[in-house]
Amino acid sequence: MAARTNTFSGEYHYSIDTKGRINIPAKFRQSLSPDSEETFVVTRGLDPCVWIYPLEEWERIEDNLRALSFLRTKERRFIRQITRWATPSKYDKQGRIIIPAPLIEISGLEDQATIVGVLNKIEVWHPETLNTHEAEEIDLSDDEITTLAQQIKL
Repeated sequence: MAARTNTFSGEYHYSIDTKGRINIPAKFRQSLSPDSEETFVVTRGLDPCVWIYPLEEWERIEDNLRALSFLRTKERRFIRQITRWATPSKYDKQGRIIIPAPLIEISGLEDQATIVGVLNKIEVWHPETLNTHEAEEIDLSDDEITTLAQQIKL
């Protein structure tokens, strides 16, 4: 069976250099669809992290955002919150992309980062922030886990 494109899983630890570049794991680059043209879109996550989407996936998100109404205040604000930070970044020969300085600051990234594959996107976290965030999240009850598992037919 062929590997799916634009599917990411696993956790990796990398450093961020002084120019804001971070290595995208080879496994992730290899699963990138040719339609993404070796390009990722870097944006602010809803959690205190950076989200990185393959270009092809980001274009789907844009299509969905276009379906929202700019006439409704909440929808307009949501569209702005998602798109204002979005920056395309083509990876270089070393497999690195640039995370813009404002996103590094907002997400609290410094010199170290935890990269997490989350199906159609990649999350970049400061390691301590990720650990704290996970420790503070509310645990799911057995019933909630069962209900979610039934939805995805495990």
